[in-house]
Amino acid sequence: MHLYVGTYTRASSYHTAGKSQGLYVYQVDVTTGVATLQSVVKGIDDPSFVAVDSKQRTLYAVSEVGGWEECTVSAYAIDPQTGDLRYLNKQVTLGSSAAHIAIDRNDRYVFTANYSGGKAVAMFPVREDGGLAPACWSVEHEGSGPVAARQERSHPHCTVIDPTNRYVYVNDLGIDKIMMYQLDAEKGRLEAISKSGFHLEPGSGPRHLTFHPNGRFAYITLELNSMVSVLAVEPETGRLTLLQTLPMLPDDFHAWNTAADIHVSPDGRFLYASNRGHDSIAIYQIDPESGTLTLVGRQSTLGKIPRNFAIDPSGKLLLVANQDTDTVVSFHIDAESGMLTPTGQVIEVPTPVCVKLVKW
Repeated sequence: MHLYVGTYTRASSYHTAGKSQGLYVYQVDVTTGVATLQSVVKGIDDPSFVAVDSKQRTLYAVSEVGGWEECTVSAYAIDPQTGDLRYLNKQVTLGSSAAHIAIDRNDRYVFTANYSGGKAVAMFPVREDGGLAPACWSVEHEGSGPVAARQERSHPHCTVIDPTNRYVYVNDLGIDKIMMYQLDAEKGRLEAISKSGFHLEPGSGPRHLTFHPNGRFAYITLELNSMVSVLAVEPETGRLTLLQTLPMLPDDFHAWNTAADIHVSPDGRFLYASNRGHDSIAIYQIDPESGTLTLVGRQSTLGKIPRNFAIDPSGKLLLVANQDTDTVVSFHIDAESGMLTPTGQVIEVPTPVCVKLVKW
């Protein structure tokens, strides 16, 4: 596998370090978890979140630089033999603190979520060479939430395209809503499914969203109350229904914590979600019929502030980025129980944020 690690290169209000050099490229043995550094892409500021297109020919990275009125999204061609990255171009995201990036499943458009201001979501056409044209569509969200320190305004945290490539969902932490759009690929725009969006518990702060492989269910982390919610997805309309909400923390843990990333195993049997503060991965079994969850355990990430993690396409390995301890730690996944076992392999990476595994 090739492993791409997005990092912070500067200090900010929400992390004290920022000592990396840019984007890091590794080769990883999925059987052992052993990783070998291949190259480092310099000259990009705070490439915090990355995404790779379905053909594995292009990587996109947002620059989440605090204080920039407009952040940027950069495109890199992936060498098919080595996995190394070659810069193509970049565009402004039309907003500040660009925190997430996604690609539609036909590789025609890239979407960014701007957490701190400007346009909530921007949409970029993909050129023939994989580079990006300027934004062709954007939108702002309005509202606020009850947590004054975090919800004084809209704070979009992710954009996710459903498995049918018809709908785009935006988790907005600031207004406790999932804003839902239909993708019009021919016109290059999104159309709102519901003007008011899908409402979640006030003060919960939706952060990241992922779909079950069958497309019938979606799962979200609620950052501010450290919960996971299960949603049913109506395939004909894209509308959502809340099925279940479960805690991510043990009952006896009362210290600071915020929920972060979330992923379903490739076989659709297990759900994983990361805790920052408790510094763990919560592990749930998924009921194949109802999509609901049963907690099966938690695994320490063996580091601090596990911001994001990734599961390899075979479902054998999970790698987690521990932002504040400068490590990416790998775990074997038990196919029957879903539980995680450390491989013993620790990759030292300065201020890692996002990890992306690509088979080659």
